[in-house]
Amino acid sequence: MPTTQDSGSTGAGAGTGAGALLRLRTLLDLLDQGAPAEAFQDGELPDAEAGAEAAADAAAIVDATRVALRIRRTLSQHRRREAELAALFDTAGDLARLREPDAVLKAIVHRAKLLLGTDVTYLSLNDEEAGDTYMRVTDGSVSAAFQRVRLGMGEGLGGLVAKTSRPYSTGDYRDDQRFRHTTTIDSAVAEEGLRAILGVPLRLGTGVIGVLYAADRTARTFTPDEVALLSSLADHAAIAIDGARLLDETRTALVDLNAASRTIEAHSEAMRRAEDAHDRLTDLVLRGGDVTDVATAIGTVLQGGTLVHDAEGAELARAGTDPRPPSAEAVAASRAGGRAVFVHGTWVCAVLAGQELLGSIALTGRSDLDDADRRLFERASLVTALLLLLRRSVAETEDRIRGELLGDLLTRAGDPAGLSARARRLGMNLGQPHAVFVLHTGAVPRPRLLAAAARIAQARKGLAGLHHEDVVLVCPADAPASGPAAASLANELRQVLAGPVTVGAAGPVTGPAEFADACAEARRCRTALRALGREGTGAALHDLGFLGVLLGDQTDLGGYVRQTLGPVLAYDAKRGTDLIHTLRSYFDTGASQSRAAEALHVHVNTVVQRLDRIGSLLGRDWQRPERALELQLALRIHQVNRHDGPGPGDFAA
Repeated sequence: MPTTQDSGSTGAGAGTGAGALLRLRTLLDLLDQGAPAEAFQDGELPDAEAGAEAAADAAAIVDATRVALRIRRTLSQHRRREAELAALFDTAGDLARLREPDAVLKAIVHRAKLLLGTDVTYLSLNDEEAGDTYMRVTDGSVSAAFQRVRLGMGEGLGGLVAKTSRPYSTGDYRDDQRFRHTTTIDSAVAEEGLRAILGVPLRLGTGVIGVLYAADRTARTFTPDEVALLSSLADHAAIAIDGARLLDETRTALVDLNAASRTIEAHSEAMRRAEDAHDRLTDLVLRGGDVTDVATAIGTVLQGGTLVHDAEGAELARAGTDPRPPSAEAVAASRAGGRAVFVHGTWVCAVLAGQELLGSIALTGRSDLDDADRRLFERASLVTALLLLLRRSVAETEDRIRGELLGDLLTRAGDPAGLSARARRLGMNLGQPHAVFVLHTGAVPRPRLLAAAARIAQARKGLAGLHHEDVVLVCPADAPASGPAAASLANELRQVLAGPVTVGAAGPVTGPAEFADACAEARRCRTALRALGREGTGAALHDLGFLGVLLGDQTDLGGYVRQTLGPVLAYDAKRGTDLIHTLRSYFDTGASQSRAAEALHVHVNTVVQRLDRIGSLLGRDWQRPERALELQLALRIHQVNRHDGPGPGDFAA
């Protein structure tokens, strides 16, 4: 710096002081201009040999220069910090405007590259399930292997940052032994050509969700300011990532909420229809409606035809469709799954009470039942089950009462007047003729036989129950003889149960006192039928010929003779002939026509003619051994009674 040389010491000191002031002014100008540090060293210092005052000025200038440089560094740091803060604010604003998680991550990595001016920036996220951290987004990377690398917790620089939640940096990763090197990580870093690496944690609360990196392909040292800057950006990034995640979850929740709203609306409509159907069905039950009413109501609600069958496949109700019972396979499938099934164009639902199959309900004309309608159809099966259980409970109660009455009748328990009164309450008049039937079958279980008998008794206003392990049925008698009714009953039960049923009959009887004896007679008849090999048939004792006479408690010999020889006796009585004597002689002579003619003192042709007449009266099978035996027994009884006093016409029909 030029100085003015004045003569004398005062002049010299004044000149020197003016130069110092000029130098100080220059330093201030340099600070104001933001000049580089080298410009602060360009000024000339006063010559120290010029005197003590000049030396003091020189020292003051040196000290002022040092202060100016310090002020410059401070200002530079403030400017840089201001720029960084402005960049961070801009970054925060940019991140706040982003809505998609992927866009947020890419913006974070790109802004870090711009702020730190490094070759590569990248971000990894922690995988809680796998227990590692994986590369998520990169900027400036050229290696595919590097972009796919995963770091275990504690492995490499990034794994150590993720594990410890502390920032780490290295000037040259390859030779830095502070980190746990692995072949996978080292090969990926080498392929990317990275040397200097800085990693800072992405903190969210007290946890770490990932790591943000800045790296250069040349070795260098990251300054504390760079670490602080990347950490600040990482803090912004963590908040932005969480915000984007929450926003994405909110969007998803809104979508789900809209879907749920639509579902709720549909469910509300289904509930409304279900409540309407429930109220309608409940009202039917409370008003004493039957299964037909339920079938009609369900068909109306679901707009289809309805069929209800019991467990045996018998139709109970039908509304708006043809009678076509569902297949056993469909009912079994519904019973096994507990839901309605669609088989061959028909919805079928088993009607269950617990595990017991009560029947089935079928819906026709609908192939598109949604879940709500399907549940409604299944609810109808529950109501049907309730009605069937109620009906069965009523029937069982009535059957129990009828069974108790039957037991008292067959054991003569109670006075006849009381028994008659109890019968009247059940719609029976014991003063009218009733037939008693004892049933037996080995083809089906006894409970099924009893149930079938109970249905018949209910239909005919009779009684059915168990008595001494026998199924006994009492019904009003429509004919004077119970034999034909027994045969008809055996045929009816065979069709219902798909198996032979043997029916022994007795009666008709009138009055409570006669039922016990009639039951005993019907039981003997049932036993005789089985002994004769006539399983699956029905008859009364008088239908069994002489065997019935022998088994009967009150032997009606006259009735047996009339039943066996009646046509011949009537013929003799009407025409004054004696065909009975010819028939007796024929059997007495060993069924020989010639010896019979000798015994009768007539020509053999006369015997032949008389036997032909007898055959026309008794039937072609009159000489069959079993029939011949009955005829001979009847002839003996007729002969005994005739010798005791009655004439030949006493047994005539």
